[in-house]
Amino acid sequence: MRTITSIKNAKNSEKLVMITAYDALFAAIFNNKTDMILVGDSLNMSFNYAGDTLSVSTDMMIYHTKAVCKGAPDTFVITDMPFGAYLSEQAALKNCTRIYQETNSNAVKIEGGKERANIVKSLTRNSIAVMGHIGLMPQFVRSEGGFKIKGKDDESTQKLIDDARAIEDAGAFCIVLEGVKEDAGKAVTKAVSIPVIGIGAGRYTDGQVLVWSDMLGFFEKFRPKFVKQYLNGADLVKKAVEQYAEDVKSGKFPNDEFIY
Repeated sequence: MRTITSIKNAKNSEKLVMITAYDALFAAIFNNKTDMILVGDSLNMSFNYAGDTLSVSTDMMIYHTKAVCKGAPDTFVITDMPFGAYLSEQAALKNCTRIYQETNSNAVKIEGGKERANIVKSLTRNSIAVMGHIGLMPQFVRSEGGFKIKGKDDESTQKLIDDARAIEDAGAFCIVLEGVKEDAGKAVTKAVSIPVIGIGAGRYTDGQVLVWSDMLGFFEKFRPKFVKQYLNGADLVKKAVEQYAEDVKSGKFPNDEFIY
């Protein structure tokens, strides 16, 4: 199982792999297959079909984190802190302390750059491990008018670098960098001494994270450009259910093999 130390030591030596999970069933399948599992607030879009992540609550994240930790006891688990849960140092400390007390999560993830560095510092000073998140930040989608790619020019790239350095200085052990041009992803990764995990940030980050339902082909509403689909999960399940329904209607199931 990864630790904070081994994750930080992976910088410039090996690529880190992270995947999302929201329940014990899939977490058990992913257990020991990746370096980290993120209990992402992306569950609101993937599983609740919401338009964004903003309506997720701390209670919801605790519920899903408990399940993931049960399913993946041998994998480093990070909990996404939901929108509104860290608007101040006091709120952040209260809600993140709940995560630590009520689940076996190893760390929390906070969206925001320099403007959230004080919150990251407050948490790390109180023994709560923090993963940062900069670039395209889903919790900022309404205020920014949509999901917008960052790092398109020198000024935007420098802001990303400044944000990453501020988060590192505040004590974060790792940073998620989402939705940026590849050159910006490379520049940010070189600018800090902690691992940068990319999602739509190009080839030069210290690792990658994908939402499991995207990469396994279960989420059919849309597929982001940065997602490589490793399985056509939705089609496989549909075919299996269709075969089950056909067997029941035709009387093929259950047969002698499946009765007492």
